[in-house]
Amino acid sequence: MAEKAKTDSGYDFMILIPAILLISLGLIVVYSASSNLAEHRLGDSYFYLKRQSIFCVMGIGLMLLTRYIPCTLYLKAVYPLLLISACLLALLYVPGLGRKVGGACRWLGLGSFSFQPSEFAKFSLTVYMAYSMSKKGKLMGSFSKGLFPHLLIAGTFVILIVLQPDLGTAVIITAWTLMLLFVGGVRVLHLLAILLLTAPVFIYLVWHADYRLKRWLAFINPWDDPQGIGFQIIHSFLAFGSGGLFGAGLGNSKQKLFYLPEPHTDFALSIMGEELGLMGVATVILLFGILITGGIRVALKARDLYSAYLALGLTCFIGLQALVNMGVVMGLLPTKGLTLPLISYGGSSLLITLISVGVLLNISSRS
Repeated sequence: MAEKAKTDSGYDFMILIPAILLISLGLIVVYSASSNLAEHRLGDSYFYLKRQSIFCVMGIGLMLLTRYIPCTLYLKAVYPLLLISACLLALLYVPGLGRKVGGACRWLGLGSFSFQPSEFAKFSLTVYMAYSMSKKGKLMGSFSKGLFPHLLIAGTFVILIVLQPDLGTAVIITAWTLMLLFVGGVRVLHLLAILLLTAPVFIYLVWHADYRLKRWLAFINPWDDPQGIGFQIIHSFLAFGSGGLFGAGLGNSKQKLFYLPEPHTDFALSIMGEELGLMGVATVILLFGILITGGIRVALKARDLYSAYLALGLTCFIGLQALVNMGVVMGLLPTKGLTLPLISYGGSSLLITLISVGVLLNISSRS
């Protein structure tokens, strides 16, 4: 019956329905978490909700558009997409173009809006990896022809993102690249060697940046400095703890009242946990689980290797970012500054994620 419904409508409901429900929950959470903050900063409690709603409408339009664009069309634009992504990342370092927020220059100013090039870079990198790995086939087991070219391209993006600085996104892209290379047939020993070589670099980047080191110390024991480095994660714990099974009710969060900084972005799930309780958080996790499972099923049923890698790559990006964000707000990972896809406030992330959902729907329709 499910297959018949998909065939008749042309849409894979295992992908579409979770995405729409997550967007709807996201709008509710964004308004609830940001209303007091927006009123205090801008005199308009609906400010962030209105902007997020605009991005939702744009994103759904792009999702429907990409649903009907053959995914094979991206093959002709692989290298232009990479070039555009690299140029956008490089433009961040041009004075007057990059917007610095919280000490990091991650956004390009576009009038009253801003755009995060690293989100577009994820999509471009996915198209490239799918195209290149499907073309090389059995050559993926070779270091010079299979592993090195992909490391060179992905490494260039990672370096440009680390310099912003945005170590969290760089780690996500690195982990994602290794996962895809493993699926593509790269030797496990090669991947282990890459991990051993990159570990000292990661340790150096954490050790020589005071704010990153403090994040790790807060992760290890936030109670050592509850008014300092542990303040954010402790109040996230309090949000989850006070939510109980069914939550305090929509709009009744106390941690959003200037305890959790930027509660509508990185820590949106904490506010949801306080207001909707364990049942609300479990619903979000279940919806992401259905979406990721649906994406993997699309990859397994794809009609060609390129489509399979493309579906898997897009699904892994959504899943990894959701997993890391959930781990951070629950104290299972150090703070990374990553949003929760489809839920947190952020136009760039929402648009690229919905475009990815549209591509998954297109691949599913061609299965």
